[in-house]
Amino acid sequence: MPPAPPPSSTTSGPPPNQTLYVSNLPDTKIRKPDLRLALYTLFSTYGVVLDVVALLTMKHRGQAHVVFRDISSATQAMRELQGMKVFGKEMKIQYARGKSHKIMKLEGSFAPQPPPGEMKKQEEEESEGEEMEMDDD
Repeated sequence: MPPAPPPSSTTSGPPPNQTLYVSNLPDTKIRKPDLRLALYTLFSTYGVVLDVVALLTMKHRGQAHVVFRDISSATQAMRELQGMKVFGKEMKIQYARGKSHKIMKLEGSFAPQPPPGEMKKQEEEESEGEEMEMDDD
Protein backbone atom coordinates (compact mmCIF):
# COMPACT_ATOMS: atom_id res chain seq x y z
CA MET A 1 0.00 0.00 0.00
CA PRO A 2 1.55 3.36 -1.02
CA PRO A 3 2.22 5.90 1.73
CA ALA A 4 -0.31 8.69 2.16
CA PRO A 5 0.78 12.10 0.88
CA PRO A 6 1.83 14.58 3.55
CA PRO A 7 -1.03 16.78 4.82
CA SER A 8 0.57 19.96 3.44
CA SER A 9 0.57 18.76 -0.17
CA THR A 10 -2.25 19.76 -2.46
CA THR A 11 -3.15 16.93 -4.79
CA SER A 12 -6.28 18.47 -6.30
CA GLY A 13 -5.21 22.11 -6.54
CA PRO A 14 -3.10 23.94 -9.09
CA PRO A 15 0.66 23.29 -9.11
CA PRO A 16 2.87 25.59 -7.01
CA ASN A 17 3.75 28.93 -8.57
CA GLN A 18 4.61 32.48 -7.51
CA THR A 19 1.02 33.73 -7.63
CA LEU A 20 -1.47 33.08 -4.86
CA TYR A 21 -5.23 33.28 -5.30
CA VAL A 22 -6.82 34.71 -2.17
CA SER A 23 -10.57 34.44 -1.65
CA ASN A 24 -13.15 35.04 1.07
CA LEU A 25 -11.94 38.61 1.50
CA PRO A 26 -14.34 41.31 2.68
CA ASP A 27 -16.35 42.61 -0.25
CA THR A 28 -18.04 45.62 1.30
CA LYS A 29 -17.04 48.68 3.27
CA ILE A 30 -13.44 48.62 2.10
CA ARG A 31 -11.83 50.63 -0.64
CA LYS A 32 -9.65 48.88 -3.22
CA PRO A 33 -6.47 50.83 -2.34
CA ASP A 34 -6.94 49.98 1.34
CA LEU A 35 -7.41 46.27 0.57
CA ARG A 36 -4.34 46.20 -1.70
CA LEU A 37 -2.21 47.95 0.93
CA ALA A 38 -3.39 45.60 3.69
CA LEU A 39 -2.65 42.51 1.59
CA TYR A 40 0.72 43.86 0.47
CA THR A 41 1.72 44.64 4.06
CA LEU A 42 0.57 41.25 5.32
CA PHE A 43 2.07 39.10 2.55
CA SER A 44 5.35 41.01 2.16
CA THR A 45 6.52 39.70 5.54
CA TYR A 46 7.10 36.35 3.75
CA GLY A 47 9.04 37.59 0.74
CA VAL A 48 9.19 40.13 -2.06
CA VAL A 49 5.69 40.90 -3.34
CA LEU A 50 5.75 42.08 -6.95
CA ASP A 51 2.05 42.86 -7.32
CA VAL A 52 -1.32 42.69 -5.59
CA VAL A 53 -4.35 42.57 -7.86
CA ALA A 54 -7.66 43.17 -6.09
CA LEU A 55 -10.72 43.80 -8.19
CA LEU A 56 -13.96 45.01 -6.68
CA THR A 57 -16.29 44.27 -9.59
CA MET A 58 -19.38 42.24 -8.78
CA LYS A 59 -17.85 39.10 -10.31
CA HIS A 60 -14.50 39.45 -8.51
CA ARG A 61 -15.52 40.83 -5.12
CA GLY A 62 -13.71 39.25 -2.21
CA GLN A 63 -10.85 37.94 -4.36
CA ALA A 64 -7.26 38.96 -5.00
CA HIS A 65 -4.02 37.70 -6.51
CA VAL A 66 -0.72 38.20 -4.71
CA VAL A 67 2.39 37.79 -6.86
CA PHE A 68 5.69 36.85 -5.21
CA ARG A 69 9.14 36.88 -6.76
CA ASP A 70 9.67 33.18 -5.92
CA ILE A 71 7.64 30.06 -5.23
CA SER A 72 9.13 29.37 -1.79
CA SER A 73 7.92 32.75 -0.47
CA ALA A 74 4.46 32.14 -1.90
CA THR A 75 4.34 28.69 -0.31
CA GLN A 76 5.44 29.96 3.09
CA ALA A 77 2.88 32.79 3.01
CA MET A 78 0.10 30.39 2.02
CA ARG A 79 0.93 27.99 4.86
CA GLU A 80 1.24 30.72 7.49
CA LEU A 81 -1.73 32.88 6.48
CA GLN A 82 -4.28 30.20 5.54
CA GLY A 83 -7.46 30.90 7.51
CA MET A 84 -6.17 34.13 9.04
CA LYS A 85 -8.87 36.71 9.67
CA VAL A 86 -8.55 39.86 7.59
CA PHE A 87 -11.15 42.55 8.22
CA GLY A 88 -13.23 39.94 10.07
CA LYS A 89 -13.20 37.16 7.43
CA GLU A 90 -11.01 34.05 7.20
CA MET A 91 -8.86 34.11 4.06
CA LYS A 92 -8.76 31.09 1.78
CA ILE A 93 -5.48 30.84 -0.09
CA GLN A 94 -4.34 28.55 -2.90
CA TYR A 95 -1.92 28.69 -5.78
CA ALA A 96 -3.31 30.55 -8.79
CA ARG A 97 -4.17 28.44 -11.83
CA GLY A 98 -1.73 30.23 -14.09
CA LYS A 99 1.22 32.58 -14.04
CA SER A 100 0.57 36.26 -13.56
CA HIS A 101 1.33 38.71 -16.33
CA LYS A 102 3.99 40.26 -14.09
CA ILE A 103 5.89 36.94 -13.86
CA MET A 104 5.51 36.23 -17.60
CA LYS A 105 6.89 39.69 -18.40
CA LEU A 106 9.89 39.07 -16.13
CA GLU A 107 10.51 35.71 -17.85
CA GLY A 108 10.06 37.24 -21.30
CA SER A 109 7.17 34.91 -22.15
CA PHE A 110 4.33 37.45 -22.04
CA ALA A 111 2.23 37.77 -25.20
CA PRO A 112 -0.68 40.21 -24.86
CA GLN A 113 -4.05 38.76 -25.75
CA PRO A 114 -6.69 40.78 -27.61
CA PRO A 115 -9.85 41.61 -25.63
CA PRO A 116 -12.48 38.82 -25.78
CA GLY A 117 -14.71 40.74 -28.22
CA GLU A 118 -11.80 41.41 -30.58
CA MET A 119 -10.83 37.73 -30.73
CA LYS A 120 -14.36 36.76 -31.77
CA LYS A 121 -14.41 39.46 -34.48
CA GLN A 122 -11.09 38.23 -35.87
CA GLU A 123 -12.37 34.64 -36.03
CA GLU A 124 -15.56 35.76 -37.81
CA GLU A 125 -13.59 37.82 -40.33
CA GLU A 126 -11.26 34.89 -41.01
CA SER A 127 -14.16 32.48 -41.55
CA GLU A 128 -15.91 34.98 -43.87
CA GLY A 129 -12.69 35.26 -45.90
CA GLU A 130 -12.52 31.49 -46.24
CA GLU A 131 -16.15 31.34 -47.39
CA MET A 132 -15.50 33.99 -50.01
CA GLU A 133 -12.55 32.02 -51.38
CA MET A 134 -14.75 28.93 -51.69
CA ASP A 135 -17.43 30.86 -53.58
CA ASP A 136 -14.95 31.74 -56.35
CA ASP A 137 -14.76 28.09 -57.52
